[in-house]
Amino acid sequence: MSVLSGKKVILGISGGIAAYKTATLVRLLIKAGAHVQVIMTPASKDFVTPLTLSTLSKNPVHSTFYNDEEENVQWNNHVELGLWADLMVIAPATANTLSKMVNGNCDNLLIATYLSAKCPIYFAPAMDLDMYKHPSTIASFNALRQFGNTIIPAESGELASGLSGEGRMAEPSTIIAFIESDLLSKLPLKGKKILVTAGPTYESLDPVRFIGNHSSGKMGFDIADEAASLGAGVILISGPTNLRVKNNLINVVDVVSAEEMYKACHLFFNDVDVVISAAAVSDYRPKNVAVQKIKKNDNNFSIELEKTKDILASLGEIKQNQFLIGFALETENEIENAKSKISKKNLDLIVLNSLQDAGVGFGSLTNKVTFIDSNFNIEPKELKTKEEVAIDILNKVITHYHA
Repeated sequence: MSVLSGKKVILGISGGIAAYKTATLVRLLIKAGAHVQVIMTPASKDFVTPLTLSTLSKNPVHSTFYNDEEENVQWNNHVELGLWADLMVIAPATANTLSKMVNGNCDNLLIATYLSAKCPIYFAPAMDLDMYKHPSTIASFNALRQFGNTIIPAESGELASGLSGEGRMAEPSTIIAFIESDLLSKLPLKGKKILVTAGPTYESLDPVRFIGNHSSGKMGFDIADEAASLGAGVILISGPTNLRVKNNLINVVDVVSAEEMYKACHLFFNDVDVVISAAAVSDYRPKNVAVQKIKKNDNNFSIELEKTKDILASLGEIKQNQFLIGFALETENEIENAKSKISKKNLDLIVLNSLQDAGVGFGSLTNKVTFIDSNFNIEPKELKTKEEVAIDILNKVITHYHA
């Protein structure tokens, strides 16, 4: 999945012949999973039609502050557009538009939105050879870099004038690859490997029955997806669940029993930086598993159980530099029990859930957690969606590596 997936992108198009390439650029942004809104300068409409870009982006194209041809005049709010965007791409960026960006010459909707935007700005210059090398253009490049904008360098090749040289707008595929690479390099967990466990484990009683729990796996899956969106390489070891990851770069390892999860965790442990153990692993399993289906004969039926291996404690015993995060679901003496687990399992952080709180528990879309670190600092959180809790957990990982 592209790092652009889910991103809100404004594509600003100025009036150069390279504007014809923006139809492909919009298509590639949509294919990458981005939400795209297009803003055109009036001059750019001589090179590519708003209808084409509206059809490809699945959104109306903006060009003026208002359309006085409509019966009900509606203002195109440049401030709202600027605040909506996660990033803005100006392509082609002509010499005229670059100069306006530098000097704040706000005579069209594109420049007004640019000046209002709070997001990262990318610009892809496009102009003839001598214009590209002119001192005023170079000064514009330098000023825009100082403003924090990022240039997507022009390419060399045949130009509209018939000359050949530098100044040709980067190809749409190159622009996409450049932005993806730049965004990835700035993600806070880039280069980190994170192992996440999720879901229940099932312990067989006979060929058709098992002992398990009601865990949906959602908390672990949300953590895995959020970690991947922050640039981490993610291994998700999941017990039986109907969930699917959103990011296809996540390495999903399916297991069923606690023993299988134990072996999978130890297989990958030495190669990861962080372990987040969100799975609801069975504490006990049947000591003897029947080969045939157990018949319903007696009024009473007893099962002899034995303890499963404590996966998190076993990892805590051998950890070196790994940041180890556990979960604790408690019904009484929550804080003291959680603190005890930190010490016994050599954890760096524990995420405490209390079944005494409303809106939490297996199958819930929300969670209310308390963070307790290895120094027993306690940080309670309010009730949040599990996606928001996942962000809070990953922020703890980011703080650990960037403090």
